[in-house]
Amino acid sequence: MTHEQTKKIGVLTATIVGMNAMIGAGIFTLPTTIGCSLGPASIVTTFLVSIAVLCMALSIAKLAALFPEAGSFYIYAKQWGGHIMGLLSSGAYLIGLLIAMGLLCRAAGINLQYYFPSLSVTTLGLITLITLTILNMCGVALSQYGQYILICCTIFPLTAITGMCLYKADLSNLVPFAPYGHKNILFAMREIIFGFFGFEAAASLVPRMINPKRNVPKAVTYSVIVVALIYLLFVAGLVLSVPHSLLCNPNIPIIIPLSTIFPNVLWLLKLVHISILSAILGTIHSMIWSSSALALSLAKLLKSKTSKALVQKGIINSKTTVFLVGICILASFVTFKNMQFFCLTALFLVFAYSTSIITLLTIKKERQSKSIIVTLIGLGVAGLIFIFALQGIIEPLIS
Repeated sequence: MTHEQTKKIGVLTATIVGMNAMIGAGIFTLPTTIGCSLGPASIVTTFLVSIAVLCMALSIAKLAALFPEAGSFYIYAKQWGGHIMGLLSSGAYLIGLLIAMGLLCRAAGINLQYYFPSLSVTTLGLITLITLTILNMCGVALSQYGQYILICCTIFPLTAITGMCLYKADLSNLVPFAPYGHKNILFAMREIIFGFFGFEAAASLVPRMINPKRNVPKAVTYSVIVVALIYLLFVAGLVLSVPHSLLCNPNIPIIIPLSTIFPNVLWLLKLVHISILSAILGTIHSMIWSSSALALSLAKLLKSKTSKALVQKGIINSKTTVFLVGICILASFVTFKNMQFFCLTALFLVFAYSTSIITLLTIKKERQSKSIIVTLIGLGVAGLIFIFALQGIIEPLIS
């Protein structure tokens, strides 16, 4: 086995990358969305989003199997829209990821402030971003081991808090079921889906995977199914044990409202807080890695003479793309506010998913297969979320 082959990753690592990419964001966004937009109805919204994401993930996985090449979204959209559409799709994907990671850096700052109250959220977020960027620049081996450690630190405490909440479930907390209106069950999909963004992370790792044609679809599907189940149980536990009014403040870690419900198990809540923090850090870590891999792949595919020369000279390489990704996340972190993060991320990423999945409609064999129903469902829900996200951006501007 060559030195280059030893750097390749398998389906387990890729699945863990996808899970880490999703779980960290979901832990941060779900409680606030439950408290401010949905209430108990969040169970329904989370279920609907889970089905939609699974449909999109299965479609992306099929695309990855059909076109197991570096560049993912560029390659997929290029099949029907040519070079320009490929660039638009992959560019939108990268922009969406970078905006999302700006929010997660803020989430990291909020949770770290519990341990370092003398430092501001901004300072702690910057320290987090700089540290994780440097770690990613150290190479694939560090990232691979980090994924295993972070997923272990996440799943066990999450399972513990979910079980604790379900044990103290009170059905009276389900009334009123939709305190903010039934229409929010659909509108809040643009926020709930934020917790699933990153499900395609394995597909972005095609150049680094062993047998990508077989393993990428498996990794994408496994990660979405497992995370969807975790989210549904987590949301159900919160809804049934914590009044939604306690979850409205996005500027405090979830350990604060939970401590009012479970004052006798503060040691466990502190463990849960560590898991939330590790999950957020894992998300940022995973997405810096996968987005820099995609950026490097795109640089190699661009027709520009300048980009080709920079790649050939080694100026554009795995380390420099990680560094550039870190700079872009920094710009997102200092520019946008909470709801802007949600809507802009949904807008760009859903555009990338949709323009990629459309490719399946142009392939005769795929159109005639039963799985085309899954593709159409994914496209339909993606269109709705795109409209809701656009509405969330426009309404504040005209009001």
